[in-house]
Amino acid sequence: MMNIQKCSPLFQKPRRRTRIIQCIYVVGFMDLFGVSMIIPLLSHHVKALGASPTVAGIVGSTYGILQLFSSTLVGSWSDVVGRRYSLLTCLLLSTLGYGLLGMSTSIALFVFARIPVGLFKHSLSICRALLSDLVSESERPLVMGHFNAASSVGFILGPVVGGYLTEHEGGFYTSSFTCAVIFLTNAGLVWMLPWSETLIHRNDTNSSSDTSKGCNENNYHKPVCNGSNESTHPPVLAADTDPGSIAPGKHVGGLRWREVSLLQPAWRQLSSVGSKIHMVASSDMWDLFLVRLLMAIAIMLYYSNFSLAMEERFSLKPKVTGYLISYSSTLGALAGFLVGPVTQLYGNNMPALLLHSTVLTGLLIFLYAAAPSVSQVLLTSTFFAISTTIGRTCITDLELQRGGVQASGTLIGAGQSVTAVGRVLAPLLSGLAQEFSPCGPPYLGVVLAFAAVCLLLIRIPKWDGRGKTKSQTE
Repeated sequence: MMNIQKCSPLFQKPRRRTRIIQCIYVVGFMDLFGVSMIIPLLSHHVKALGASPTVAGIVGSTYGILQLFSSTLVGSWSDVVGRRYSLLTCLLLSTLGYGLLGMSTSIALFVFARIPVGLFKHSLSICRALLSDLVSESERPLVMGHFNAASSVGFILGPVVGGYLTEHEGGFYTSSFTCAVIFLTNAGLVWMLPWSETLIHRNDTNSSSDTSKGCNENNYHKPVCNGSNESTHPPVLAADTDPGSIAPGKHVGGLRWREVSLLQPAWRQLSSVGSKIHMVASSDMWDLFLVRLLMAIAIMLYYSNFSLAMEERFSLKPKVTGYLISYSSTLGALAGFLVGPVTQLYGNNMPALLLHSTVLTGLLIFLYAAAPSVSQVLLTSTFFAISTTIGRTCITDLELQRGGVQASGTLIGAGQSVTAVGRVLAPLLSGLAQEFSPCGPPYLGVVLAFAAVCLLLIRIPKWDGRGKTKSQTE
């Protein structure tokens, strides 16, 4: 392990690397803090502009549809041109979008303002890809958990500030401009990061060649010059060798990869983006994406009619239900700090941890649907927040393990697109299930979670077998 760490310049400068990671945590916190100031106010504002409920619904869905198609594209683009320029582009265009939102005095301008945000509000996904570049495979769950916790805290605090600003005249416009300033501040913070210390723009000079040579001299089978051990899970996307886009002197995880300059022609960037997306689409990762989709819908069904179900089943007032939701959200944020210790407890066996968290999530949804009292709902929501947080981190980490670090942006973007599909399907399924019972949506969620467990039981032995075969051939 010491030999692996010596291979990475980042391990030689742990303090600088830690500062970079902490700055990314701040970016994640501020990102969701700004966004959550606006989200609760959007539907009210568009109706105040004169939109009918139907038009308001169509306008509201514009953002989700754009995110569905742009997540993978922007994530792959970050693999091609690098994290710095893609992250800055997303932050600056999001600033433009929220600034236009602060000037929206008509429905047309409101819709126009949502377009750049819908297309380029992928800063969190690129931050996750950047974190995966900076840390080793064993560190990744811990760092991702902390990043998710910081982002979740921002999402909890943002509505409080947004609600306070809304009480004043022109509150929506003030909130929108404040959000734009936050994203502009994030762009400045990203610009000032010491990018020379990151893996993305690290030149493969004589010094790194020497460290690579050192790895080989120590008889380590696969050079790990980005601090990521890939011996257990071979990268599905390792054949990322599209002619014409290789930047000499770049390598990741011991495999040469290409980084196309931002100044390269658009057709070359699009060609590289298409190549990466094609490899993800044609790779043997359908099982992970399907598990992500099933669990995303199951979790959304749990929350879909939570307030209505609490009122009908236990005669709870909306205020008390709001407290219960806030309690669950706070636990979900704090659970991010448990991801690292839990993965260490499992010996970084992410497939087993994903299986157990999926079983626990499905069981908790069932207990919530059959709960005879509010106290049992409170108990299930406590563990539900923890299990879903761990499950989300597990599925992302497994996607990166099996896909390889060369296309981390593409993989994370594809995962977000799959989740966006769940956001489209969940309201429809929830409405159909509620026709039968107030508890129909969570019971349907139990069925979907059970299907995800069955899929994992079938596929995990094949994942482990692939890893054992790989280690034997080496």
